[in-house]
Amino acid sequence: MSLKHAVLAALLEGEASGYDLAKIFDVSVANFWAATPQQLYRELERLADAGLITARVVEQERRPNKRMFSLTEPGRQDLVAYTTAPPRPSAVRDELMVQVQACDEGDTAAVRSFVAQRMETARAKLARYDRLREWMLDGRDEETYLDEAERIGPYLTLMRGRFFEEENLRWGERALAVLDRRAAVRGAAPEAAHQG
Repeated sequence: MSLKHAVLAALLEGEASGYDLAKIFDVSVANFWAATPQQLYRELERLADAGLITARVVEQERRPNKRMFSLTEPGRQDLVAYTTAPPRPSAVRDELMVQVQACDEGDTAAVRSFVAQRMETARAKLARYDRLREWMLDGRDEETYLDEAERIGPYLTLMRGRFFEEENLRWGERALAVLDRRAAVRGAAPEAAHQG
């Protein structure tokens, strides 16, 4: 997937400024596609040059003028075509997993703290996702929302983000328990830990 399609999909929500898109990415798209504001602004320029989005200037008093972006018909057609192509398999590149892989030779205490930090990040993301979910549901139960909502794609990606962070917490709890148990066994009887 390219940033191009992530931006086009985000603009399905309606006209947005670059700043608005950065917030959208931070809140709802970040669980499956990360981009810096600078990357977003560059991509918006490319998409406008390609005719996939339009940009209009909104004059503001006491603030710099802002550009508002919206999808064009060719942009919508590009998204439709994109949804028909099979996705490439996802590839995980996670620096923490490399550190965990090496923890037996490295600083296990430091790796343990990194796992705990990952869990705190997962909890914070889950809290954000829960707030977004409540906002989306707007008092409805999930099944009613899924039956009535004009668009369900954002909700389905939100669910995926929630499941991912819940799994990060489950894995983190298990990893910490294993690291703590090994530290206790090795600290109490180092010879026994090496025997098997």
